[in-house]
Amino acid sequence: MHRPLRIFTLVLLVAAVAAGWWLVSRPQPVAVRVQALEHGLVEDVVANTRAGTVMACRRARLAPGIGGQLATLEVHEGDRVAAGQLLLELWNQDIRARIELAEREAEAAAARARAACLTADQAEREAARQVKLKDRDMTSEEALDRAITAAQAGRADCEAARASARVSAAQVEVARAELERTRLTAPFAGVVAEVSGELNEYVTPSPPGIPTPPAVDLIDDACFYISAPIDEVDAAKVRLGLDARVTLDAFGEQALAGTVRRIAPYVLDQEKQARTVEVEVVIAEPPTEPPLLAGYSADVEIIIARHPDVLRIPTAAVRPGEPETALVLNSTTGLLEQREIETGLSNWEWTEIVAGLASGDLVVLSLDRDGVEVGAHATADVED
Repeated sequence: MHRPLRIFTLVLLVAAVAAGWWLVSRPQPVAVRVQALEHGLVEDVVANTRAGTVMACRRARLAPGIGGQLATLEVHEGDRVAAGQLLLELWNQDIRARIELAEREAEAAAARARAACLTADQAEREAARQVKLKDRDMTSEEALDRAITAAQAGRADCEAARASARVSAAQVEVARAELERTRLTAPFAGVVAEVSGELNEYVTPSPPGIPTPPAVDLIDDACFYISAPIDEVDAAKVRLGLDARVTLDAFGEQALAGTVRRIAPYVLDQEKQARTVEVEVVIAEPPTEPPLLAGYSADVEIIIARHPDVLRIPTAAVRPGEPETALVLNSTTGLLEQREIETGLSNWEWTEIVAGLASGDLVVLSLDRDGVEVGAHATADVED
């Protein structure tokens, strides 16, 4: 009896050694990050390739039409102005003097015209009397002819004098227009962003093709839009009226709702940069505290399509190929399994799952971790 007992004891010892060796030598489970699939919103979006810019709907970089010495400066940076308000005026006493002279000459011309027309009226009355006298044979043919000729000449003198008076009046308007070129007024209501120049400094308008700083930079801060470049590959998807989300560095994580209002009808081809199409987005409800400022940088996401309640997977978990696949942790066996999937809408964050996965499946996110492969033992670190 002792021999069978020893054999049984030996067998148990060998089994224990084998089990211990297997426990020590077997592959250790790899820790993977997983996320349980659930339903949620998936959008197909197009984003700008470079930072967009907040633009004022109206912005005018103003300068007088002629050069001259700055005599009056009515505004300063930050001032709010009304449409038609005087911003600045150049020294223009010489032009005002010419206007005064032209007005007096116009008055003299008008007086000469009245005198010439009175003389013409008198000549016409005299010609009419001569006609009546001729009918009674009380005057000569020569006297009648002289009277008619004088009346016609008087009428011509009257018309010439009136034309001269109109020329003088037009010269007054020319002088006044020249005066207006020395005065700079606001074309619309807004806020003064910048003023270049001080009193008594000389202001020079920009020569053709040579830009110079404007005398006054005026911004209409009642209306803004976002101008953003969209890659030419994505631009074909964009349509007028599509919803958009706008984020600005100055507003942190706050997203502003907007709408596409314009798509440029041409492609910008700038050296060393991708070819882009300029898109304009209008913000539905611009913030007031703090307010939007022209020049802010902005990012735009244009929503091409939206599926509000679909099964979705983090886009980083999709393994590209034909067909696309995902790695799933089998919670029962602890093994990593590969599933073929069919996807729908997708963006950089989420991808819609049409087929191949079910709600609650644990999809692997850490695909680049060593040891993560089909059939490997794994332990889960569930993502929120």
